Amino acid sequence: MALTFDDGPAASTGELLDILAARGVRATFFIIGENAAKHPELVRREHEAGHEVADHSYTHADLGRASKKKILSELTRTQDAIRRASGVTPVMLRPPYGSTSGRLTKITREMGMAQVLWTVDPLDWEHHDTGYVEKRVLESVKPGSIVLMHDIHPTSVRAVPKIIDRLAAEGYVFVTVPDLFGGRLTPGEEYLQRNSAVF
Repeated sequence: MALTFDDGPAASTGELLDILAARGVRATFFIIGENAAKHPELVRREHEAGHEVADHSYTHADLGRASKKKILSELTRTQDAIRRASGVTPVMLRPPYGSTSGRLTKITREMGMAQVLWTVDPLDWEHHDTGYVEKRVLESVKPGSIVLMHDIHPTSVRAVPKIIDRLAAEGYVFVTVPDLFGGRLTPGEEYLQRNSAVF
C-alpha cells in the first residue's frame, strides 16, 4: 500500500518526516508549487529521505476545468520549484480535487507525468480529528490501496504513527506510488489502486 500526502510542504511536514524515518517508511508527497518555493529545504529533505516527490499544481488549481495555458503554467512552475529544491523532475501529478479532463490527460502525457488519484480518503481536510482520521484509514485500507492524507494538518500527521504501526502489524508493506505499480507509470494514465488480485 502507498501512503500519500498532499498540499505541503508546511510546518508540520518536518514532524511527519521524523515519524516516517523512525519507522523506515517511504511515502509519496504531492507538492503545491507555492509551498515548494517557500520551503525548499523540506522538499529536499523529502527527496533525500527516499520519498517520492510529485506535482499537485502551483496554487491548488482545478486543472480539469482550466485552459491549456493555465494548466501549463500550473504544472511547469511546480516542476521548476520541485526541481530547484530537490534536483528531480516529478513524473506524477495528482490533480487537485481529483479533477481531470481530456485536455489535462493530453498535457500530462506530453510532459511525461502519470495522474495519480486515490483509494482511501479519510476526509482529514474536513475532520481535524486525529482519532477520526486513524479510524477511517484503518477501516478502509486493502492491499494495493493508495491513501490520501494532508501533511499541512498537524491532526493528520499525528494519526500517522498509529496507522503505520497497526497496518505493519497486519503485514502491510509501505511503498511509494511508483513502487506499488512495479516502478514504472505510463504518462497521462490515471492510477487509483493496484489490483489486489496480483498479490
